Amino acid sequence: MSRSFADLLPKASDDESLMNLAPLGHANDLLLLLTRWVERGWLRALDKAFVAFLHELAPDDDPLVLLAAALTSHQLGHGHVCLDLFETLKEPDFALSLPPEGDLQSGVLLPSQVLRTLEGAHWCKVLASSRLVALAVDKGEEAQQRPLVLSGKRLYLRRYWGYERRIDEALRQRLAEHETAPADLGERLAGLFGPASKTGPIDWQKLACALATRSAFSIVTGGPGTGKTTTVVRLLALLQAPAVEAGKPLRIRLAAPTGKAAARLTESISQQVRTLDVTDAVRERIPCEVTTVHRLLGSRPGTRHFRHHRGNRLPLDVLVVDEASMIDLEMMANLLDALPTHARLVLLGDKDQLASVEAGAVLGDLCRDAEEGWYSPQTLAWLESVSGEDLTASDLKQDLDGAHPLAQQVVMLRHSRRFGEGSGIGQLARRVNAQQPEQARQLLSQGQYDDLFTLALKSEHDGTLERLLLDGLPAGPQGYRHYLSVMRQLRPAISRPLEDHCWADWARDVLSAFDEFQLLCAVRKGPWGVEGLNLRITAALLRARLIENDHLWYEGRPVLMTRNDYGLGLMNGDIGIALKLPERDGPDAGKQVLRVAFPRNDGQGGVRFVLPSRLNDVETVYAMTVHKSQGSEFTHTALILPDALNPVLTKELVYTAITRGKRWFSLIEPRAGIFEEAVRRKVKRLSGLMLEWEQAE
Repeated sequence: MSRSFADLLPKASDDESLMNLAPLGHANDLLLLLTRWVERGWLRALDKAFVAFLHELAPDDDPLVLLAAALTSHQLGHGHVCLDLFETLKEPDFALSLPPEGDLQSGVLLPSQVLRTLEGAHWCKVLASSRLVALAVDKGEEAQQRPLVLSGKRLYLRRYWGYERRIDEALRQRLAEHETAPADLGERLAGLFGPASKTGPIDWQKLACALATRSAFSIVTGGPGTGKTTTVVRLLALLQAPAVEAGKPLRIRLAAPTGKAAARLTESISQQVRTLDVTDAVRERIPCEVTTVHRLLGSRPGTRHFRHHRGNRLPLDVLVVDEASMIDLEMMANLLDALPTHARLVLLGDKDQLASVEAGAVLGDLCRDAEEGWYSPQTLAWLESVSGEDLTASDLKQDLDGAHPLAQQVVMLRHSRRFGEGSGIGQLARRVNAQQPEQARQLLSQGQYDDLFTLALKSEHDGTLERLLLDGLPAGPQGYRHYLSVMRQLRPAISRPLEDHCWADWARDVLSAFDEFQLLCAVRKGPWGVEGLNLRITAALLRARLIENDHLWYEGRPVLMTRNDYGLGLMNGDIGIALKLPERDGPDAGKQVLRVAFPRNDGQGGVRFVLPSRLNDVETVYAMTVHKSQGSEFTHTALILPDALNPVLTKELVYTAITRGKRWFSLIEPRAGIFEEAVRRKVKRLSGLMLEWEQAE
């Protein structure tokens, strides 16, 4: 039997905090306990407010229902779509990542202490009998109004249960619709990729394009440098060419979850479309402009709703979404709702990167079988027939009983052209991704690769950190001194008018020099977080006389856009640098004024200049979080870890940081052992998306 919360609460003592926990009745006992957890930072105030709302709806309901609701809301804040009741009871601390590491204050009952007194079957039974909870199988009108949904051992907030079901339904419908591939598909593939090699590696890019022609839904996943963008450009040519020849060109749209990712894909696709071996008529019908998913759907400020939805579908025939790992559950549901039933959807992304900061890891869920393949014999035979590739030696697992329908439309690109066998970055990324901390450490320690570096700090005030960040390393990697030297040494004469192209050329050179190095952080707060390190680096630059002052705006200040500004044409994640430029006209004509230079990311190398007074949502960016770096690349990337374990430290975070570096990667460690612990941890975002598929098969 479950004990009451009154029984679980600490007994009154001389400790005032314990005296304040006198029992007030079952539900009130819990609400008081949740208040203590909010005070300690173990729960969000939002979680407690949600429970209070439910208590008003059903004041006589069992406190176990309210506890489950609080934890479900808490899990949502940590990216989980639902609460797995049995996993939570099995390993409370691991399942909930709470209380925070090291925060074991006396006087307040810990969540794990409460949960260890509960029994899973009884908890499920209590939830199933609650009038706040609907069972997943219940389709009645009354059940549809209940705020919580219980599916087996998983508890959802109703809205997120609905998102999961909408995605599930949409994907099943799309996979059931088989498109007719062109009769000359083999010849068209050979024209885009060349004839198949009998001795070389399998051309996974060709196979990805082939699979995408036969279904309304497909996924192309792969790590950095595996050619996802190259693949999609050729896929668009493959789809558009027969449509143009038939006089019915396809309406194609390209999207990405963030403005930065959209801008970089625009630049990359613009360059690659120009080199395609297709007719001008086909090339003109392949779009290069990439928009954000929010703008594509037509977001309505202040609401969760969009202009395009099931009742007003998007006017398109093909949609390609890049950096799909960053798309959360809610956005994916809205996107699928807005797609016309005939339209093709192609998702691109690295399944091993960090997921969205919001709830869900949709791409990771959908790519669960990507590594092993799990193609059916029919799929393998068809791929070999249209591509000419020999898949017999591919070591792919086969789906002999039809248990992996989604896997038939997922292709993983496996050959990295950026990080080959001789790349230390590539080797390190693979070992981190495989959760091999000892082997990863050995790789960093042995000094075998000249693109990997480590720095073990002796104390918080170790001056070697500043030397690395300012001066880089003797072997070639640059620090922040480099871009400031370029700014000073290449500055045009002040007598040159602002309209002279020399100013845009100079700004482009400074921006490019800044991209030579970027410090990444796992956390925002503390001495090893973004906020503390940005202050520390600014002070170090000032002491070295590399910047004139450390006021809000100064020449050389790099800033990161933290929100989309469509009026200025600047996107969340864009990086600009404050530069002194001649005033164009007026009484101050010829004088120097600060303007912030941003790259246009248009494939043409354009630069735009914006007055600092027009930038409201920016922050200094000598250091940025790993999350913010997604979709970016830097010549030399350094990851600085905190000196204590933190729930955000996972192998996905470390992998993402490592693969931001194009040529060099440095690991900075204030404390030994944190790197290994991070690599051992894997993001485990709870959802029922793929579980529903597995149970249905």
